[in-house]
Amino acid sequence: MTLTRRALVLAAPAVALGACARNPASPPPPLPPITLETAFAGRAVGSGVFRVWLTGQERRFTARLNSRLRGDRLTVVEDFVYDDGDENRLTWVFDRAGPGRWTGRREDTVGAAQVIEKGTEIRLTYTADFESPDGVTRLGFSDVLYFAPDGRLINDAIVTRWGLPVASVRFEMIRV
Repeated sequence: MTLTRRALVLAAPAVALGACARNPASPPPPLPPITLETAFAGRAVGSGVFRVWLTGQERRFTARLNSRLRGDRLTVVEDFVYDDGDENRLTWVFDRAGPGRWTGRREDTVGAAQVIEKGTEIRLTYTADFESPDGVTRLGFSDVLYFAPDGRLINDAIVTRWGLPVASVRFEMIRV
């Protein structure tokens, strides 16, 4: 067995175990506090990338977000433009469910999203159905949102299919 092949055989279990992460890691401190209202207040613009781990494929996008808070309901309208020219509008409607907790729905979600505010980060979990030329694909999302020290809002997500981690998303936004 060649040295290269032996290294690949030995490294494969470590790569497989590393890919099993179902939740994004918490960001390193120190970070400013965050709530859903402060994260999405007003208008923001940003860019991001969706990476499929097995194939290495990437889909880049830009987005404009417009948000409004009325009582215990936060509405976030997201207008996406993808690198292939595709455009999409999605609207989150979040309802306060108690101190530090929200539930949310969007056009493509299956059931309600769960939101938990934890001091310097927000955890958002949901399932969504995505349309493609091959039909509908159901994906799970586990997001962590936080403010970087420079004020950018960062959204890191692990994407699962059939419960197995398959992709990641990184979306960075600034207020305008």
